[in-house]
Amino acid sequence: MKDVGKWKKNSMKIDILVAEIGSTTTVVNAFHNIHTDTPEFVGQGQAATTVEEGDVRIGLENSIQDLQRNLKADTLTYDELFATSSAAGGLKMTVHGLVFDMTARAAKEAALGAGAIVKMVTAGNMRRTDIKKIQEENPNIILIAGGVDYGERETALNNAEKLAELNLPIPVIYAGNIENDEEVKLIFENYDNDLYVVENVFPKIDELNVEPTRKVIQDTFEKHIVHAPGMEHVYDIVNGTITPTPAAVMNLSKLIHDRIGDVLVIDVGGATTDVHSVTEGTEAIAKIQVAPEPIAKRTVEGDLGLYVNKENVIDLIGEEELEKQGFDLETFRKEYHSIPKNDQERKLVEILSEAATLTAVERHAGQIRYVYGPTGRSTLAQGKDLSNVKFVIGTGGALTRLPNGPDILKKIPKDKKSKSPILLPTGTVKVLIDHDYIMASLGVLAFKYEDAALKLLEQSFGENVFEQAAKERESEEV
Repeated sequence: MKDVGKWKKNSMKIDILVAEIGSTTTVVNAFHNIHTDTPEFVGQGQAATTVEEGDVRIGLENSIQDLQRNLKADTLTYDELFATSSAAGGLKMTVHGLVFDMTARAAKEAALGAGAIVKMVTAGNMRRTDIKKIQEENPNIILIAGGVDYGERETALNNAEKLAELNLPIPVIYAGNIENDEEVKLIFENYDNDLYVVENVFPKIDELNVEPTRKVIQDTFEKHIVHAPGMEHVYDIVNGTITPTPAAVMNLSKLIHDRIGDVLVIDVGGATTDVHSVTEGTEAIAKIQVAPEPIAKRTVEGDLGLYVNKENVIDLIGEEELEKQGFDLETFRKEYHSIPKNDQERKLVEILSEAATLTAVERHAGQIRYVYGPTGRSTLAQGKDLSNVKFVIGTGGALTRLPNGPDILKKIPKDKKSKSPILLPTGTVKVLIDHDYIMASLGVLAFKYEDAALKLLEQSFGENVFEQAAKERESEEV
């Protein structure tokens, strides 16, 4: 936090506040001098998200008051307010395609990249059990895909008819075979759904096209989704849209990639571990890929968390192993409440963080596979190639606050001599830590103030990485 002594205590004016309205906590970050070459992260306030009280604006106001106290200001005003949200469980979607390894996977990539939580994926003609599960999941958006352009048509049309008959009062996005566009419009014309017909997520066998669908998902989020009680009133006071929190991180990750190159971003949270990568991979792996991958990819591991899902991570390591290392798991389970409060808890949480990080990255990465046929063994690659990643960024509470966060991230790359089939980064990577824990806020800020957001990110890293990259490019051109 910046020294606030120079500010007028009686009346402090801030350029921009960015609110991150989470499921349990609402955080407000304050930024000033946005319109100059030296923008500042001024401070942070936080409070409980007030879903149960019936109005998330209460938590938002409480977090602004906490910020005001932290800044020792009698009054606090601001020019603009932006917001991200994952309140009330975030943006829940179900995805329905033709073949899982093709259109269903492509649709899932689009949904995850837009910041959604994918609650269900089906491939092929939907069954009665699928319809029942959709009703139970109660999604915010349904995404239908299926068939390359001018290819198979019937599966997507059959699924569209079944979903239309549910008449759920939620938006439906169709991103399948272009020949079905008009048919799908006719199917939904007499139902309550808002229908969005966009470009096919899998127009050709060897082509992914997820960006148009991602954009529509985010637009739909802002227009139609009221996540939590009172959220509809937050729209009245924010400038611009309310962005899904993971989509804000993805937006910033793509900007980082444009400035410095292939990047991997990891956020280990209390309930989940999110991994974002922006990389095209290597030419050698691209030649043996069995299916295309998006340049920008997000995965969310719903079973890997340090508080809500800590038992899953403990099982991953093994209770016996942890007890051998001297940890009292019974006491830890009784007394640990999301933030480590002593050295013993801190040490154990670091071990859990390492397991969650390395497992999540391995799940995110693709693999080399060997198949055998009449001509002998063939080498194929499946999934995301992280080999070219040179920058690994840690954000989130664990990796930014634990002393050994950087050391955990340094363990991600594999040695060049390694025989592991997993397509992890190879060789040396540069580890960067979002010390101020502001990447999501900066991802929203960047929609309007890109240069300021990246300068603020450099400050959070404590390194002028973008400036250095620009100088290196200039010297190469000369």
